[in-house]
Amino acid sequence: MELTVIVPFLNEEESLPELVRWIERVCSKMEIGFEVVVVDDGSSDNSWKVVKELKKEFDFLNGLRFRRNYGKSAALNKGFEVAQGEVVITMDADLQDSPDEIPELYALIREGGYDLVSGWKKKRHDPMNKTLPSKLFNRTARIISGIKLHDFNCGLKAYRCDVVKNIEVYGEMHRYIPILAKRAGFHKITEKVVVHRERKYGVTKFGIERFMKGFLDLLSVMFISKFGNRPMHLFGALGTLMFLIGFGLAIWLGAHKLYCVAHGVVAPLVTSNPFFYIGLVCMILGTQLFVTGFLAELVSRNRPDRNEYHVSEKF
Repeated sequence: MELTVIVPFLNEEESLPELVRWIERVCSKMEIGFEVVVVDDGSSDNSWKVVKELKKEFDFLNGLRFRRNYGKSAALNKGFEVAQGEVVITMDADLQDSPDEIPELYALIREGGYDLVSGWKKKRHDPMNKTLPSKLFNRTARIISGIKLHDFNCGLKAYRCDVVKNIEVYGEMHRYIPILAKRAGFHKITEKVVVHRERKYGVTKFGIERFMKGFLDLLSVMFISKFGNRPMHLFGALGTLMFLIGFGLAIWLGAHKLYCVAHGVVAPLVTSNPFFYIGLVCMILGTQLFVTGFLAELVSRNRPDRNEYHVSEKF
């Protein structure tokens, strides 16, 4: 099996027949072995019935159906588990991603030697309430991760099989798969400008709650990437810094008081100085951060996967 196309969907009964037939036309011309895996993320319409009818027509079609809606990340993760192709391509089911992009994405992986190719919808046909948050997230993700991509959240992506088998996608992490891939040791990441088509059927699933989830998951993925196996390095360093600041203020206040006493100078009470409370709060916060890091380190060292490492080659 040379190619797997994964299509997660939610309530897309109208677009699925057209999409599957379009993928079949494109992939048949490539003269390679391929499969299409569609993952029903708990649809409430007739989408699954449509998939079963399409299966009678196309042998290459495989379907998975969730009992309820778990989210796009869960659908992709399950699709990655069952994918058999040497190259894996993901796309949305709403026909805004064009299957005509498949041959070039496939070539970039097989011939270009890339681990991951992310689509870039340079010209988008989405409302402003969707494009503006997307630009904000992409800019933030570029700065934090160091990966120079313009569109982290584009559903049209191509992967080498090793990539999808060595990452775990959960929550809303599908937005940040390139970051997860880089963390797993896959650094050959690039992007390709792709056509973004106007929605033909249905309505967008984007909402304000996804804006918040995406922001929180960005913080999560960056923390896990840098400090997941060594939380003490973050909390311990911050705690030590805060404690030293507070301790330094306490020493300064004490020394100032002793100096005034030694020279017969009337000095105000230490507790009347605002720096006393600032120093006290800093020492308390520093201690709490240090203890948090210590507890997080204990949890981390008791994880069953703490010594799990991905080996790319072995003699």
